[in-house]
Amino acid sequence: MTPKSAPGVAAVNRALSILMAFEHSIEGLTVAEISQITGLYHSTILRLSESLLNYGFLVRLDDGRFRLGSTPMFLGMLYQSSFRLWDYAAPVLRKLVNDTRETAAIYIRDGDSRVCLHRMTQPRGVLMHVREGERVELDKGAAGKVLLAFSGQPGEIYDKIRNAHYALSMGERGGESIGLACPVFGIQQKVLCSISLGMPIFRMNRQIFEASLPLVMQAAATLTQQLGGDATVFEPPYTPLEGVTLPEKTNNP
Repeated sequence: MTPKSAPGVAAVNRALSILMAFEHSIEGLTVAEISQITGLYHSTILRLSESLLNYGFLVRLDDGRFRLGSTPMFLGMLYQSSFRLWDYAAPVLRKLVNDTRETAAIYIRDGDSRVCLHRMTQPRGVLMHVREGERVELDKGAAGKVLLAFSGQPGEIYDKIRNAHYALSMGERGGESIGLACPVFGIQQKVLCSISLGMPIFRMNRQIFEASLPLVMQAAATLTQQLGGDATVFEPPYTPLEGVTLPEKTNNP
């Protein structure tokens, strides 16, 4: 999206596009380089840079190049001190649970394990009994495999997950449960956590899967967008996950 087409105030969008031009710059950028990245005229860059210099977002080096100033770091520290994943995850988990009547959870990687950071469910006869704070295997279950796949784990199974942007596991942790999980990305598309929908295996069939996948994808997209990642990877059409075989229907409640 160009500064001209982005919603909001055009001048602010142009100024922000100048700051974002430094995303991959360490040594600084010339006006010509900023212009090439942003598509802005030199005169526009110089005019907006005066405000950015005044507020410490940019500094000008002796050779005329610009570099990020200290203000972005200060704001980043404020963001880190006030950030709570639960504030973002709670409404997303609540919607996923309300839409599916199953158990939804957020998992993070901790070394060679994964930890259930947040969990939400609805009263039902048979439920998934994962607990917040519980540490489980990283290489078993959809949520763990998603974390491995998008942390660069080699292997054909992880290539398939990276291609589809979701994982499905059946009976890998006890034989009675099924998990459907997607990654959640942050800035620079770094995987932050996985969001998982879990249910007893007898409640899953192809119709349930086809109804549930868009809901989990949308949940991952919402969190990814809120946390600074690119959510377009979760847009339909969805890539079939090779090797998955599900019953066509079930009569179980």
